[in-house]
Amino acid sequence: MTTPRPETLAKLTPVLTKRWLSPDAWRIGTYEQLDGYAALRKALKAHPDDLIQLIKDSGLRGRGGAGFPTGLKWGFIPQGDGKPHYLVVNADEGEPGTCKDLPLMTHDPHALVEGVIIASYAIRANRAYIYIRGEAVHAARRLRSAVQEAYDKGYLGRNILRTGYDLELVVHSGAGAYICGEETALLDSLEGFRGQPRLRPPFPATHGLYASPTVVNNVGTIASVPPIVLGGADWWKSMGTEKSSGPMIYSLSGRVANPGQYECSMGVTLRELLELAGGMQPGHNLRFWTPGGSSTPLLAAEHLDVPLDFEGVAAAGSILGTTATQIFSDQDCPVYATYRWLEFYHHESCGKCTPCREGNYWMVRVYRRILAGQGTHEDLDTLLDTCDNILGRSFCGLGDGATSSVTSSLKYFKQDYLDYIEGRTAPKLSEKTLVGAH
Repeated sequence: MTTPRPETLAKLTPVLTKRWLSPDAWRIGTYEQLDGYAALRKALKAHPDDLIQLIKDSGLRGRGGAGFPTGLKWGFIPQGDGKPHYLVVNADEGEPGTCKDLPLMTHDPHALVEGVIIASYAIRANRAYIYIRGEAVHAARRLRSAVQEAYDKGYLGRNILRTGYDLELVVHSGAGAYICGEETALLDSLEGFRGQPRLRPPFPATHGLYASPTVVNNVGTIASVPPIVLGGADWWKSMGTEKSSGPMIYSLSGRVANPGQYECSMGVTLRELLELAGGMQPGHNLRFWTPGGSSTPLLAAEHLDVPLDFEGVAAAGSILGTTATQIFSDQDCPVYATYRWLEFYHHESCGKCTPCREGNYWMVRVYRRILAGQGTHEDLDTLLDTCDNILGRSFCGLGDGATSSVTSSLKYFKQDYLDYIEGRTAPKLSEKTLVGAH
């Protein structure tokens, strides 16, 4: 196990995670002792437009995957339109490897609640929703308890802190569909319909929840708002890089000595994260990894020093995504890993569009053939052709994300596929898995 150097330890910037280890961190009393709701008091004295400008000036970008500028999204909401405005928090964290929002809601739920109130005030919303994954029972209980505590203290409800501002906050548990992590499918689910993506335009900024102006933001994005209000835009920009400001929670899992959440300034490298996490597990050497969950193209050991910010990862041919950094070693098979991810995307496809519904179904069967020792060289062309017919042609990003590991694993690890096809690697699946695969 490696010991981090002082300069690497300096990369740790606990902002969202600073209260996680405090006793009873989820209680409102602990939260208030550690700057809790101080940002709300400051925000309610400001004009909502000034808060939107503050978030724009901070350079805060969405922590849910796409990295869209948060202040810009808030600014899209039309004002004086006579319609109700809504804030919806996307807490439907369900992608393989992604695990930063659930611990945040479990250990520090009031950070999210306070962020919701400030963000709602900024966009002139009087009703907000937190859409949490149905399986996240413990986190949902903590969140609902925190919401009730906030109501009891006068931070939610009518005439918040005697400012005349009203806000109702609802915690809604979804039914466990990965597709509901897509913002328009989430809105349909919240309205009581089957979770399927909507055609855009119109966009949620003007026609979102109940056909009204709506902002949909990720948990980490909204929880970042109170620190920015307290510390200011320049303080936030002092961490991270020029175009990717602030800290980010990097979720390390897999063949690493100390898996967990590491909050660092954006732009940290995997080499530095591994150093913070004690290095690889004994006997394992890095072979491939995901920078942002299973929907992001794989990177290889040669990318150890890629800056993990939006621009750096994009330049390397991948996506920062949810910073779910899954670490695989020379004892792991990229073909089998891709197959398991693809099974997930096939299972979670909502079925609305043909490219995703049919493409992932057939790619799973091609992978089963290859892994059972029945694959052909033509199968590799079939996989790439199928990905080409899914990418950019599916109704939403689920189909696009499903192709990422397929195309990237073929780019970096084509020999592994050939070893199965040409018999140098023993089959990993039995022939009984091939029923209906031909």
